[in-house]
Amino acid sequence: MEISLILEQLRQLKAADQNALDIYTDLQSKVTDPKILLALQRLVRDEAKHVAMEKEILAILQYEPQVFFSGGEKETEGFAELFSRAGIHLTVGSSGELFSKQYNRKRFDLVLLDLDGEARVKDPKGVTSLVRKIRKTHKKVIVLSSRGDLKWIRAAFEAGSSDYIVNPSNRRELIARVLATLKGRKRVCCLGGGTGLFTLLSALKTLPDILLISLVNMSDDGGSSGRLRASFGVLPPGDVRRSLVALSNAPEVMNELMNYRFDRGGELRDHSLGNLLLTGLTGMKGSMAEAVRAMGDILNIQGIVLPITQTMTEFVARFENGKVVRGESRISLCEGSDPALQVRRVWHEPHAVCDASAYASILHSDLVIIGPGDLFTSVITNLVIGKVREAISLTRAKKIYICNLMTRPGETTGLDAREHVRRIVGALGADRLDYVLASNARFSKAAIARYAKLDQHPVLMNAEDDLQGVTKAKTILADVADQKELVRHDLQKLRNQLLRFLS
Repeated sequence: MEISLILEQLRQLKAADQNALDIYTDLQSKVTDPKILLALQRLVRDEAKHVAMEKEILAILQYEPQVFFSGGEKETEGFAELFSRAGIHLTVGSSGELFSKQYNRKRFDLVLLDLDGEARVKDPKGVTSLVRKIRKTHKKVIVLSSRGDLKWIRAAFEAGSSDYIVNPSNRRELIARVLATLKGRKRVCCLGGGTGLFTLLSALKTLPDILLISLVNMSDDGGSSGRLRASFGVLPPGDVRRSLVALSNAPEVMNELMNYRFDRGGELRDHSLGNLLLTGLTGMKGSMAEAVRAMGDILNIQGIVLPITQTMTEFVARFENGKVVRGESRISLCEGSDPALQVRRVWHEPHAVCDASAYASILHSDLVIIGPGDLFTSVITNLVIGKVREAISLTRAKKIYICNLMTRPGETTGLDAREHVRRIVGALGADRLDYVLASNARFSKAAIARYAKLDQHPVLMNAEDDLQGVTKAKTILADVADQKELVRHDLQKLRNQLLRFLS
């Protein structure tokens, strides 16, 4: 509920000479801010008729969160101004000072624990001990470290950290993660690639009080991405470009420029300008991950985009006749395989290593959304990365799989929703799903005929109990489709369904 509306209601209720208990009863169902609710509860206990409710609540709203940063002056240079602009009061010191007499009675809203300045922390046990010690006194802890060691990240998570940020941190992402922790925003991790991930991010972008994190498939080897990968040895930029544009707050012409594709010019032909920019930034910054962060700053994105891995890999599939096809694009385009055959197993060569920031993001999330997107080449390609599976198994987040609307030749020929979910559960190594969202839309005869010519058919689920024996997840059947031109997920319908998981 808007603060101005709350205050206006307070004035009306006071004018009607209602007592504090009546006011609290009337407002408690409409107030979501826990600090305001606590203030109202205190006022009820005072049993005062005409207390200065507006003054107390406004004082809460004007309160600057208190954050302690355990790092040296060099590490925190410029941070005071950065945090001040975000409405946060920053105190800088060492973890030793945090436990000194100076602060032993002060409860900070958040402690940023920079392990790079903690010489005595040498292993995951040290991480666990220090995080637990801080958590005994202060509300929340975010760990920062240049150690992208997944064992350290897991130790911090299991000790109660609210987040783990791999140094050197991007300042825009740092503030986004800090504000998400302070304000209790839901952290939503979206795993996928291609147009499915773009659609999902576009649907969620406008929702309030969430931090969107896009974890992007890095196995694309076709089109512009494949050519740049082969020529420059960079990770494929196409899917991260789509995620960046989906979350962009830049002027629309900038988004159009990112997606602009050259239709002539020899070597430039069929390249998108955004892919070229990301390739150039990778050369400047030293990695695709840093290039994505830099482009995120340029586009002022509303969220965070991370490559799921920084390993240059080839995606490989074995079909039911034993045929092995190498390369995501060849699998997707049915090159070297019969489109009627089903995929039996997929893997990466060489072994794909989960990105440390992606691992930490999954662990600390509130909701993990898998799909929609091409079942194997956009979705399962992420899930077969071992530590991605581990993070999904460890996180306390709710996990939801969004089922595709149509089958795809060479990947899901003849597969209904039940079989889609079976493949997802298999890729996860166990049944980790809490919800499955599938469409019950009735497609027009024209749409069905049009897609049948491409050997694509609706992914059917007849009833909510269709998944019994495959997953314990609750099934949600809803019309989330748009079939005006192409059959695809409708942004508003998808947004409305996902809202129930964020309430």
